[in-house]
Amino acid sequence: MNAPAHIKDSDRVVNPAERLMVMAENEMQAVNDIIRDRMQSPIGMIPDLAEHLVGAGGKRLRPLLTIASAQLCGGATADHHKLAAAVEFIHSATLLHDDVIDESDLRRGRKVANRIWGNSASILVGDFLFARAFNLMVETSSLEALDILSTASSVIAEGEVHQLAALRKIDISEQSYMDIIGAKTAALFAAACEVSPVILNAPLETQSAMRDYGINLGLAFQLVDDALDYGGLESALGKSVGDDFREGKLTLPVIRAIAQARTENDTESLEFWTRVMSDYQQTDTDLERAVSLLRQSGALSSTLDLARDYAAKAQKNLNQFDDCDWKQTLKALANFVVDRIT
Repeated sequence: MNAPAHIKDSDRVVNPAERLMVMAENEMQAVNDIIRDRMQSPIGMIPDLAEHLVGAGGKRLRPLLTIASAQLCGGATADHHKLAAAVEFIHSATLLHDDVIDESDLRRGRKVANRIWGNSASILVGDFLFARAFNLMVETSSLEALDILSTASSVIAEGEVHQLAALRKIDISEQSYMDIIGAKTAALFAAACEVSPVILNAPLETQSAMRDYGINLGLAFQLVDDALDYGGLESALGKSVGDDFREGKLTLPVIRAIAQARTENDTESLEFWTRVMSDYQQTDTDLERAVSLLRQSGALSSTLDLARDYAAKAQKNLNQFDDCDWKQTLKALANFVVDRIT
């Protein structure tokens, strides 16, 4: 039975990410059409490999933020569709490259592309998607948008290199780790939100507010991912649980657990973290013990508390905007990225 005329489809959706998708359905269909069109190539491996990732049912959260930000700031245009598609291509390209580096098995619940086509093909198709992103940016004729997204691309690459350099280093500081996730995750969230008011010639304070919203949302999102890797369901995360642990990545929960072990002179725990992370000698039961230590130390809960702090900051960044469905749903989204842990 159809809903009464006064009830919108989006009103029936509790999940704010899904609600945004319903609210932006027509705009996102235009974005998806561009994505499908621009990932085509006469070289069959390119669309096949790109489709494996891009068509794997990802949330399209970053391009959705571009469209939602545009609607909040005055309305989405054809140029916003192109920029949203560019944002998704940048994100997809970094995922293809990351999977080669991380040697993961799953991405979005499916076998990673490099396990099927090989590392070389994944890297090259990632490069192809980066190139397509820049094609789309140029087509908008906005040098400011090009500057924002190209800068974000370089910052993401720097963040990935920084993370690689910090691999298995148990003395990494919290600030260094926040710098890493600020670059590798929050930078694209920020750019996805900022380009929309920029090409609408919105006031500078509006552009700044949307950029800050994206930064804070992205930091909250990544911190929750860090916690999920040690305490979430594989279906919720979209990748193998324990990937960060097996790869020797020092994420915030581990950094805080190690810091507490040092404060308490807990030699046994320090020896464990040194063996599994720094020396990279792991057994089948070590992940279970790591999770236990993270929970006992309060490192998981404190990481989630920090994520909630950033989500609250993201909500405050929207206070300058007039009240509307877009504003309220974007504010709800900030809470949702933390609440998905449950």
